[in-house]
Amino acid sequence: MTGPVIDLGELRHEPDSVPLPRPPRANGRPLRCALVLLLLLVTLAAAGPPPRRAVVTLPGQPGTEAFVSGDLFFLLDPLSSQSRQRRLAAFRLPDGEPVWQVPLPVDGRIWGVSEQGGMLLVTGHESDPGGQGALTITLDRATGAYGWQQPGSAVELADGNLLLQSTDGEGAGSLRAVDPCCGTVRWQLSTTPAEINFRGTEHGVDRVVLSRPDGQVEVRDATTGTVLARANLGAPGRGPYPTVQVVDDLLVTVGGSPATATAYGLDRLDRRWSATGDGELYVLGCGPVVCLQSPAGGLRAVDPATGRLLWSSGRWGWAWPYDGRLVTTPSESTGSRNEQFVALDPATGDVVAELGRWELAQFGLNDPMVGVRRLPGGGLLVAKLDVRTGEVRVLDVLPDAIGECQASVGRLLCRRMDGSYGLWQLPD
Repeated sequence: MTGPVIDLGELRHEPDSVPLPRPPRANGRPLRCALVLLLLLVTLAAAGPPPRRAVVTLPGQPGTEAFVSGDLFFLLDPLSSQSRQRRLAAFRLPDGEPVWQVPLPVDGRIWGVSEQGGMLLVTGHESDPGGQGALTITLDRATGAYGWQQPGSAVELADGNLLLQSTDGEGAGSLRAVDPCCGTVRWQLSTTPAEINFRGTEHGVDRVVLSRPDGQVEVRDATTGTVLARANLGAPGRGPYPTVQVVDDLLVTVGGSPATATAYGLDRLDRRWSATGDGELYVLGCGPVVCLQSPAGGLRAVDPATGRLLWSSGRWGWAWPYDGRLVTTPSESTGSRNEQFVALDPATGDVVAELGRWELAQFGLNDPMVGVRRLPGGGLLVAKLDVRTGEVRVLDVLPDAIGECQASVGRLLCRRMDGSYGLWQLPD
Protein backbone atom coordinates (compact mmCIF):
# COMPACT_ATOMS: atom_id res chain seq x y z
CA MET A 1 0.00 0.00 0.00
CA THR A 2 1.00 3.58 -0.43
CA GLY A 3 2.60 4.88 2.77
CA PRO A 4 1.49 7.84 4.86
CA VAL A 5 1.13 11.05 2.87
CA ILE A 6 1.23 14.62 4.10
CA ASP A 7 -0.29 17.28 1.91
CA LEU A 8 2.03 20.26 2.18
CA GLY A 9 -0.52 22.85 1.06
CA GLU A 10 -1.22 26.06 2.90
CA LEU A 11 -2.85 25.85 6.30
CA ARG A 12 -5.96 27.92 7.02
CA HIS A 13 -6.15 30.01 10.15
CA GLU A 14 -9.44 31.81 9.72
CA PRO A 15 -11.66 32.15 12.81
CA ASP A 16 -14.58 29.81 13.27
CA SER A 17 -17.45 32.16 12.56
CA VAL A 18 -20.19 29.52 12.25
CA PRO A 19 -22.30 29.33 15.44
CA LEU A 20 -22.97 25.98 17.06
CA PRO A 21 -26.30 24.64 15.73
CA ARG A 22 -29.01 23.45 18.09
CA PRO A 23 -29.06 19.65 17.81
CA PRO A 24 -32.35 17.97 16.89
CA ARG A 25 -34.25 16.53 19.85
CA ALA A 26 -34.47 12.98 18.50
CA ASN A 27 -35.49 10.94 21.57
CA GLY A 28 -33.46 13.41 23.66
CA ARG A 29 -30.17 11.61 22.97
CA PRO A 30 -28.20 14.52 21.39
CA LEU A 31 -29.18 16.81 24.27
CA ARG A 32 -28.11 14.22 26.84
CA CYS A 33 -24.79 13.72 25.02
CA ALA A 34 -24.18 17.49 25.04
CA LEU A 35 -24.92 17.65 28.77
CA VAL A 36 -22.60 14.73 29.47
CA LEU A 37 -19.80 16.39 27.47
CA LEU A 38 -20.40 19.71 29.27
CA LEU A 39 -20.29 17.95 32.64
CA LEU A 40 -17.05 16.21 31.65
CA LEU A 41 -15.43 19.50 30.61
CA VAL A 42 -16.47 21.14 33.88
CA THR A 43 -15.02 18.20 35.81
CA LEU A 44 -11.76 18.39 33.85
CA ALA A 45 -11.49 22.13 34.46
CA ALA A 46 -12.13 21.75 38.19
CA ALA A 47 -9.62 18.93 38.56
CA GLY A 48 -6.91 20.69 36.56
CA PRO A 49 -5.33 19.38 33.38
CA PRO A 50 -4.76 15.62 33.29
CA PRO A 51 -1.22 14.28 32.97
CA ARG A 52 0.14 14.90 29.48
CA ARG A 53 1.04 11.84 27.48
CA ALA A 54 3.88 13.45 25.54
CA VAL A 55 6.24 10.75 24.35
CA VAL A 56 8.76 13.26 23.05
CA THR A 57 9.14 16.90 22.11
CA LEU A 58 10.40 17.28 18.54
CA PRO A 59 12.03 20.33 16.93
CA GLY A 60 10.21 22.72 14.69
CA GLN A 61 9.69 26.35 13.74
CA PRO A 62 6.99 28.32 11.92
CA GLY A 63 6.68 27.14 8.33
CA THR A 64 7.99 23.62 8.89
CA GLU A 65 5.98 20.54 7.93
CA ALA A 66 6.11 17.21 9.73
CA PHE A 67 4.77 13.68 9.59
CA VAL A 68 5.21 10.37 11.37
CA SER A 69 5.76 7.05 9.59
CA GLY A 70 6.38 3.93 11.63
CA ASP A 71 9.24 4.60 14.02
CA LEU A 72 10.43 7.77 12.28
CA PHE A 73 9.44 11.42 12.55
CA PHE A 74 10.23 13.54 9.47
CA LEU A 75 10.66 17.31 9.51
CA LEU A 76 10.82 19.47 6.39
CA ASP A 77 12.43 22.89 6.84
CA PRO A 78 10.54 25.96 5.62
CA LEU A 79 11.54 28.02 2.62
CA SER A 80 13.73 30.99 3.53
CA SER A 81 14.75 34.21 1.84
CA GLN A 82 18.40 33.16 2.07
CA SER A 83 17.98 29.76 0.37
CA ARG A 84 15.04 28.04 -1.31
CA GLN A 85 16.70 24.65 -0.93
CA ARG A 86 15.02 22.75 1.89
CA ARG A 87 16.36 20.10 4.25
CA LEU A 88 14.54 16.93 5.27
CA ALA A 89 15.48 15.47 8.67
CA ALA A 90 14.54 12.15 10.28
CA PHE A 91 14.31 11.42 14.03
CA ARG A 92 13.91 8.03 15.71
CA LEU A 93 10.87 7.49 17.93
CA PRO A 94 10.06 7.35 20.75
CA ASP A 95 13.08 9.25 22.09
CA GLY A 96 13.54 11.73 19.20
CA GLU A 97 17.15 10.75 18.43
CA PRO A 98 18.37 12.39 15.17
CA VAL A 99 18.94 9.77 12.45
CA TRP A 100 19.85 11.79 9.35
CA GLN A 101 19.28 15.06 7.53
CA VAL A 102 19.83 15.83 3.86
CA PRO A 103 19.37 18.79 1.52
CA LEU A 104 16.75 18.16 -1.14
CA PRO A 105 18.19 18.47 -4.67
CA VAL A 106 15.46 20.80 -5.92
CA ASP A 107 15.16 24.56 -5.59
CA GLY A 108 11.45 25.19 -5.18
CA ARG A 109 8.15 24.19 -3.61
CA ILE A 110 7.82 20.77 -1.96
CA TRP A 111 4.21 19.67 -1.70
CA GLY A 112 4.26 16.02 -0.71
CA VAL A 113 6.25 13.29 1.03
CA SER A 114 5.18 9.64 1.03
CA GLU A 115 6.68 6.27 1.82
CA GLN A 116 6.88 3.09 -0.22
CA GLY A 117 8.69 0.16 1.29
CA GLY A 118 12.16 1.33 2.26
CA MET A 119 12.02 4.53 0.20
CA LEU A 120 10.75 8.05 0.66
CA LEU A 121 9.16 9.77 -2.32
CA VAL A 122 9.50 13.55 -2.22
CA THR A 123 7.41 15.48 -4.75
CA GLY A 124 8.08 19.13 -5.54
CA HIS A 125 8.10 21.79 -8.21
CA GLU A 126 11.22 23.50 -9.49
CA SER A 127 11.11 27.28 -9.12
CA ASP A 128 13.48 27.83 -12.06
CA PRO A 129 11.35 28.89 -15.09
CA GLY A 130 13.51 26.61 -17.23
CA GLY A 131 13.02 23.65 -14.89
CA GLN A 132 11.04 20.47 -15.39
CA GLY A 133 7.95 21.40 -13.36
CA ALA A 134 6.80 18.59 -11.06
CA LEU A 135 9.66 16.39 -9.87
CA THR A 136 9.85 13.18 -7.82
CA ILE A 137 12.96 12.42 -5.76
CA THR A 138 13.66 9.12 -3.99
CA LEU A 139 15.61 8.80 -0.73
CA ASP A 140 16.61 5.76 1.29
CA ARG A 141 14.38 5.72 4.36
CA ALA A 142 17.07 4.38 6.70
CA THR A 143 19.94 6.66 5.67
CA GLY A 144 18.49 9.54 3.63
CA ALA A 145 20.81 8.59 0.75
CA TYR A 146 19.78 10.02 -2.62
CA GLY A 147 18.36 7.48 -5.07
CA TRP A 148 17.12 9.04 -8.30
CA GLN A 149 14.85 11.80 -9.57
CA GLN A 150 12.55 12.09 -12.57
CA PRO A 151 9.97 14.58 -13.85
CA GLY A 152 6.42 14.08 -12.65
CA SER A 153 4.42 13.29 -9.54
CA ALA A 154 4.24 9.65 -8.46
CA VAL A 155 1.53 7.20 -7.41
CA GLU A 156 2.12 3.59 -6.40
CA LEU A 157 0.91 0.88 -8.78
CA ALA A 158 -0.73 -2.37 -7.71
CA ASP A 159 2.37 -4.34 -8.78
CA GLY A 160 4.72 -2.25 -6.61
CA ASN A 161 6.07 -0.03 -9.39
CA LEU A 162 5.51 3.74 -9.60
CA LEU A 163 3.51 5.74 -12.13
CA LEU A 164 4.88 9.22 -12.88
CA GLN A 165 2.58 11.81 -14.44
CA SER A 166 4.23 14.91 -15.87
CA THR A 167 3.23 17.99 -17.83
CA ASP A 168 5.58 20.60 -19.24
CA GLY A 169 4.98 24.34 -19.56
CA GLU A 170 3.58 23.89 -23.08
CA GLY A 171 0.86 21.45 -21.98
CA ALA A 172 2.54 18.30 -23.28
CA GLY A 173 2.10 15.41 -20.83
CA SER A 174 3.27 11.85 -20.32
CA LEU A 175 2.82 8.79 -18.12
CA ARG A 176 5.73 6.54 -17.23
CA ALA A 177 5.67 3.37 -15.13
CA VAL A 178 9.08 2.98 -13.49
CA ASP A 179 10.82 0.49 -11.22
CA PRO A 180 11.19 2.14 -7.78
CA CYS A 181 14.64 0.63 -7.23
CA CYS A 182 16.35 2.62 -9.95
CA GLY A 183 13.78 4.51 -12.05
CA THR A 184 13.93 2.10 -15.02
CA VAL A 185 10.97 2.74 -17.36
CA ARG A 186 8.53 -0.19 -17.72
CA TRP A 187 6.10 1.52 -20.12
CA GLN A 188 5.27 5.06 -21.18
CA LEU A 189 2.90 7.04 -23.36
CA SER A 190 2.03 10.60 -24.33
CA THR A 191 -1.11 11.99 -22.69
CA THR A 192 -1.49 15.18 -24.74
CA PRO A 193 -4.17 16.38 -24.67
CA ALA A 194 -6.08 14.33 -22.12
CA GLU A 195 -7.54 14.40 -18.63
CA ILE A 196 -6.07 11.62 -16.46
CA ASN A 197 -7.93 9.61 -13.82
CA PHE A 198 -6.80 6.63 -11.76
CA ARG A 199 -8.55 3.82 -9.94
CA GLY A 200 -6.89 3.12 -6.63
CA THR A 201 -7.14 -0.14 -4.70
CA GLU A 202 -5.74 -1.16 -1.32
CA HIS A 203 -2.64 -2.37 -3.17
CA GLY A 204 -2.20 0.70 -5.40
CA VAL A 205 -3.44 2.06 -8.74
CA ASP A 206 -4.58 -0.61 -11.20
CA ARG A 207 -6.42 1.39 -13.91
CA VAL A 208 -5.61 4.57 -15.85
CA VAL A 209 -8.31 6.48 -17.73
CA LEU A 210 -7.47 9.04 -20.43
CA SER A 211 -10.34 11.26 -21.60
CA ARG A 212 -9.73 13.61 -24.52
CA PRO A 213 -11.57 16.82 -25.51
CA ASP A 214 -13.26 15.14 -28.49
CA GLY A 215 -15.03 12.64 -26.19
CA GLN A 216 -12.65 9.74 -26.76
CA VAL A 217 -12.05 7.75 -23.57
CA GLU A 218 -9.41 5.08 -23.13
CA VAL A 219 -8.99 2.66 -20.20
CA ARG A 220 -5.59 1.04 -19.65
CA ASP A 221 -4.16 -1.56 -17.30
CA ALA A 222 -1.88 0.57 -15.11
CA THR A 223 0.67 -2.18 -14.52
CA THR A 224 1.27 -2.99 -18.20
CA GLY A 225 -0.08 0.01 -20.13
CA THR A 226 -2.34 -2.32 -22.19
CA VAL A 227 -5.54 -0.77 -23.59
CA LEU A 228 -8.59 -2.52 -22.08
CA ALA A 229 -11.35 -0.43 -23.67
CA ARG A 230 -11.74 2.58 -25.95
CA ALA A 231 -14.92 4.47 -26.90
CA ASN A 232 -16.33 7.90 -27.72
CA LEU A 233 -18.50 8.91 -24.78
CA GLY A 234 -19.33 12.43 -25.97
CA ALA A 235 -22.91 13.58 -25.52
CA PRO A 236 -24.78 13.43 -28.89
CA GLY A 237 -25.69 16.91 -30.08
CA ARG A 238 -24.14 18.61 -27.05
CA GLY A 239 -20.44 18.00 -27.52
CA PRO A 240 -18.24 15.90 -25.25
CA TYR A 241 -18.82 15.47 -21.55
CA PRO A 242 -16.63 17.92 -19.63
CA THR A 243 -15.50 15.59 -16.86
CA VAL A 244 -14.82 11.90 -16.28
CA GLN A 245 -14.66 10.31 -12.83
CA VAL A 246 -13.73 6.80 -11.68
CA VAL A 247 -15.75 5.30 -8.82
CA ASP A 248 -14.83 1.72 -7.93
CA ASP A 249 -15.80 -0.45 -10.94
CA LEU A 250 -17.53 2.40 -12.77
CA LEU A 251 -16.44 5.16 -15.10
CA VAL A 252 -18.87 8.08 -14.76
CA THR A 253 -19.16 10.98 -17.20
CA VAL A 254 -20.71 14.20 -15.90
CA GLY A 255 -21.99 17.04 -18.08
CA GLY A 256 -24.81 18.48 -20.10
CA SER A 257 -27.65 20.73 -18.98
CA PRO A 258 -29.21 19.73 -16.71
CA ALA A 259 -26.14 17.98 -15.32
CA THR A 260 -26.30 14.24 -16.00
CA ALA A 261 -24.12 11.48 -14.60
CA THR A 262 -23.80 8.46 -16.91
CA ALA A 263 -22.11 5.31 -15.62
CA TYR A 264 -20.20 2.73 -17.67
CA GLY A 265 -18.44 -0.48 -16.69
CA LEU A 266 -14.81 0.49 -16.26
CA ASP A 267 -13.12 -2.34 -18.16
CA ARG A 268 -15.55 -2.55 -21.13
CA LEU A 269 -17.16 0.91 -21.18
CA ASP A 270 -20.59 -0.72 -21.43
CA ARG A 271 -23.35 1.74 -20.48
CA ARG A 272 -24.99 0.96 -17.12
CA TRP A 273 -27.24 3.87 -16.06
CA SER A 274 -27.69 7.64 -15.95
CA ALA A 275 -28.97 10.06 -13.31
CA THR A 276 -29.88 13.74 -13.71
CA GLY A 277 -29.24 16.36 -11.03
CA ASP A 278 -30.62 19.81 -10.27
CA GLY A 279 -27.24 21.50 -10.82
CA GLU A 280 -23.57 20.63 -11.01
CA LEU A 281 -22.67 17.15 -9.83
CA TYR A 282 -19.65 15.54 -8.28
CA VAL A 283 -19.62 11.76 -8.06
CA LEU A 284 -18.26 10.13 -4.89
CA GLY A 285 -17.60 6.56 -3.89
CA CYS A 286 -19.59 6.09 -0.68
CA GLY A 287 -18.90 2.46 0.18
CA PRO A 288 -21.89 0.35 -0.88
CA VAL A 289 -23.55 3.28 -2.70
CA VAL A 290 -22.56 5.99 -5.15
CA CYS A 291 -23.08 9.56 -3.94
CA LEU A 292 -24.01 12.46 -6.21
CA GLN A 293 -23.10 15.74 -4.56
CA SER A 294 -24.03 19.28 -5.53
CA PRO A 295 -21.51 22.04 -4.77
CA ALA A 296 -24.40 24.15 -3.50
CA GLY A 297 -25.24 21.47 -0.91
CA GLY A 298 -27.25 18.30 -1.04
CA LEU A 299 -26.43 14.63 -1.33
CA ARG A 300 -28.11 11.79 -3.21
CA ALA A 301 -27.22 8.11 -2.96
CA VAL A 302 -27.85 5.73 -5.87
CA ASP A 303 -27.47 1.99 -6.37
CA PRO A 304 -24.11 1.45 -8.15
CA ALA A 305 -25.57 -1.42 -10.22
CA THR A 306 -28.71 0.32 -11.52
CA GLY A 307 -28.47 4.03 -10.68
CA ARG A 308 -31.77 3.76 -8.76
CA LEU A 309 -32.19 6.55 -6.25
CA LEU A 310 -31.96 5.17 -2.71
CA TRP A 311 -32.23 8.41 -0.75
CA SER A 312 -31.57 12.11 -0.99
CA SER A 313 -31.15 15.03 1.38
CA GLY A 314 -30.51 18.72 0.92
CA ARG A 315 -29.02 18.87 4.41
CA TRP A 316 -25.63 17.24 3.83
CA GLY A 317 -22.44 18.47 2.22
CA TRP A 318 -19.22 16.52 1.64
CA ALA A 319 -19.20 12.82 2.63
CA TRP A 320 -16.85 9.86 2.79
CA PRO A 321 -17.11 6.19 3.86
CA TYR A 322 -15.48 5.13 7.14
CA ASP A 323 -15.91 1.96 9.20
CA GLY A 324 -19.13 0.92 7.46
CA ARG A 325 -20.78 4.33 7.85
CA LEU A 326 -21.00 7.47 5.76
CA VAL A 327 -19.45 10.44 7.55
CA THR A 328 -20.80 13.83 6.49
CA THR A 329 -21.34 17.39 7.64
CA PRO A 330 -24.35 19.71 7.38
CA SER A 331 -23.97 22.04 4.39
CA GLU A 332 -23.89 25.14 6.61
CA SER A 333 -21.05 23.62 8.68
CA THR A 334 -18.74 22.76 5.77
CA GLY A 335 -15.60 24.87 5.60
CA SER A 336 -15.58 26.06 9.20
CA ARG A 337 -12.75 25.18 11.55
CA ASN A 338 -14.94 23.03 13.79
CA GLU A 339 -17.32 21.15 11.54
CA GLN A 340 -20.41 19.29 12.74
CA PHE A 341 -19.86 15.59 12.00
CA VAL A 342 -22.67 13.11 11.52
CA ALA A 343 -22.62 9.39 10.66
CA LEU A 344 -25.25 8.03 8.27
CA ASP A 345 -26.37 4.55 7.28
CA PRO A 346 -25.17 4.59 3.62
CA ALA A 347 -28.03 2.37 2.44
CA THR A 348 -30.86 4.50 3.91
CA GLY A 349 -29.40 7.91 4.70
CA ASP A 350 -30.65 7.63 8.29
CA VAL A 351 -28.63 9.43 10.95
CA VAL A 352 -27.03 6.80 13.20
CA ALA A 353 -24.69 9.04 15.20
CA GLU A 354 -24.20 12.74 15.89
CA LEU A 355 -20.58 13.34 16.79
CA GLY A 356 -20.53 17.07 17.51
CA ARG A 357 -18.23 19.82 16.29
CA TRP A 358 -14.56 18.96 15.85
CA GLU A 359 -11.46 19.71 13.85
CA LEU A 360 -10.32 16.31 12.59
CA ALA A 361 -6.71 15.30 12.96
CA GLN A 362 -5.20 14.05 9.70
CA PHE A 363 -5.58 10.27 9.58
CA GLY A 364 -5.53 7.27 7.25
CA LEU A 365 -8.59 5.16 6.50
CA ASN A 366 -7.36 2.42 8.85
CA ASP A 367 -6.39 4.84 11.63
CA PRO A 368 -8.69 6.02 14.43
CA MET A 369 -10.80 9.12 13.84
CA VAL A 370 -9.58 11.71 16.35
CA GLY A 371 -11.13 15.13 16.82
CA VAL A 372 -9.60 18.14 18.51
CA ARG A 373 -11.27 21.30 19.78
CA ARG A 374 -9.47 24.51 20.71
CA LEU A 375 -10.24 25.55 24.27
CA PRO A 376 -11.01 29.20 25.14
CA GLY A 377 -8.01 29.46 27.48
CA GLY A 378 -5.63 27.72 25.07
CA GLY A 379 -4.77 24.11 24.41
CA LEU A 380 -6.71 21.31 22.75
CA LEU A 381 -9.42 18.96 23.89
CA VAL A 382 -8.81 15.56 22.25
CA ALA A 383 -11.49 12.93 21.68
CA LYS A 384 -11.91 9.67 19.78
CA LEU A 385 -14.98 9.60 17.51
CA ASP A 386 -16.64 6.20 17.09
CA VAL A 387 -18.84 6.42 14.00
CA ARG A 388 -20.46 3.02 14.57
CA THR A 389 -21.66 3.58 18.14
CA GLY A 390 -21.85 7.36 18.16
CA GLU A 391 -19.61 7.46 21.24
CA VAL A 392 -17.39 10.51 21.67
CA ARG A 393 -14.71 9.58 24.21
CA VAL A 394 -12.61 12.41 25.61
CA LEU A 395 -8.98 11.25 25.73
CA ASP A 396 -6.97 14.20 26.99
CA VAL A 397 -6.47 17.93 27.30
CA LEU A 398 -3.20 19.18 25.79
CA PRO A 399 -2.53 22.59 27.35
CA ASP A 400 0.30 23.75 25.04
CA ALA A 401 -0.87 22.29 21.72
CA ILE A 402 -2.29 24.58 19.02
CA GLY A 403 -3.27 22.20 16.18
CA GLU A 404 -1.88 20.79 12.92
CA CYS A 405 -2.54 17.34 14.39
CA GLN A 406 -1.95 13.94 12.79
CA ALA A 407 -3.42 10.77 14.29
CA SER A 408 -2.18 7.22 13.94
CA VAL A 409 -2.76 4.07 15.94
CA GLY A 410 -1.89 4.83 19.56
CA ARG A 411 -0.48 8.34 19.16
CA LEU A 412 -1.18 11.92 18.17
CA LEU A 413 1.27 14.47 16.75
CA CYS A 414 0.42 18.18 17.22
CA ARG A 415 2.19 21.50 16.89
CA ARG A 416 3.03 23.31 20.16
CA MET A 417 2.81 27.02 20.86
CA ASP A 418 6.58 27.47 20.52
CA GLY A 419 6.62 25.92 17.02
CA SER A 420 7.93 22.53 18.13
CA TYR A 421 5.90 19.31 17.92
CA GLY A 422 4.62 17.04 20.67
CA LEU A 423 3.90 13.34 20.22
CA TRP A 424 1.31 12.09 22.71
CA GLN A 425 0.52 8.49 23.47
CA LEU A 426 -3.22 7.94 23.17
CA PRO A 427 -5.03 5.54 25.51
CA ASP A 428 -6.66 2.47 24.00
